[in-house]
Amino acid sequence: MTSTPPSTDERLRRWRLVLGGEPGAEGTGRALTGQDAAMDGALAALYGRGKGTAKDRGAGLGASAPSVARWLGDIRGYFPGSVVQIMQRDAIERLGLATLLLEPEMLEAVEADVHLVGTLLSLNKAMPETTRETARAVVRKVVEDLEKRLATRTRATLTGALDRSARISRPRHRDIDWDRTIRANLKNYLPDHHTVVPERLIGYGRAARGVKKDVVLCIDQSGSMAASVVYASVFGAVLASMRSIATRLVVFDTAVVDLTDQLDDPVDVLFGTQLGGGTDINRALAYCQSQITRPADTVVVLISDLYEGGIRDEMLKRVAAMKASGVQFVALLALSDEGAPAYDREHAAALAALGAPAFACTPDLFPEVMAAAIERRPLPIPEA
Repeated sequence: MTSTPPSTDERLRRWRLVLGGEPGAEGTGRALTGQDAAMDGALAALYGRGKGTAKDRGAGLGASAPSVARWLGDIRGYFPGSVVQIMQRDAIERLGLATLLLEPEMLEAVEADVHLVGTLLSLNKAMPETTRETARAVVRKVVEDLEKRLATRTRATLTGALDRSARISRPRHRDIDWDRTIRANLKNYLPDHHTVVPERLIGYGRAARGVKKDVVLCIDQSGSMAASVVYASVFGAVLASMRSIATRLVVFDTAVVDLTDQLDDPVDVLFGTQLGGGTDINRALAYCQSQITRPADTVVVLISDLYEGGIRDEMLKRVAAMKASGVQFVALLALSDEGAPAYDREHAAALAALGAPAFACTPDLFPEVMAAAIERRPLPIPEA
């Protein structure tokens, strides 16, 4: 079924909203009225009319929380949520409104998303006590929404991987992996009886009987990794809720902080981070390496853009040593939906040469990446 093309009048209306400007100044000759005029005013307050700097174009918002809060309420009424979130990010970045997020009335007006959480975390140390509880409520809402979206599939995917990774040769009947058993015994097929004689049974154990794998999430908390920190903290809490996985969460810049004891609440984890600062991957990996007691059953996930401020050669030696001891090492350049990240290509190539390819990963792909690492099979690396 094909949609009816817009009329000439509707096309002019849309172009007028896109181009902005005083009536007729942009060439459409179309004046806006009613809600269209209000929408145009909201867009002009952020993106402005005519030429000039971003701040010149956006002067209509003013530099006060009440006017910005009113504008935020307006755009939520005019545009869908996805557009609102883009406009909020543009307002924060183009107009330098980040400091206004330190005021409770401003926070109560915003549409919460991962990017807003990243901005709040970067302002954490400067946040007054009057704003802190409101900020935590905003962060908690985003975290709970992410957990609802990601937790069930993550647990199901990893539980299956843990079961399959514990295959045994003398399984009980209910634990037999029939697909693998049949494939392993095809040479024993009896044509006259149309059956396979299973001389060798292949099964898998039950992961719930105890800790089967150790997972170490090592997260770069430099400013460019804000969205990755949010997603990694949520996944860390989900993994920590699984009895079959012992999860450790470590964040780093030039210092290293172990937040494992806060994993029962990802909001506490996020407020325990300090976005910004330098990067010392080598120091972070040295700490993670010191915590490994069962290398053959350990997965280390480094989430970093690989811009190393520490000792590069030592960093690579640590990765090589961990892999040689049996550790499954995963390097993620980003854990977010933000598209292709900026990263240090030289370091990424060096890791790939060690058998640890570095790639960006979306939150939806992360459970599959972890399942592959647990089963020690090739990682599902997305095409560049």
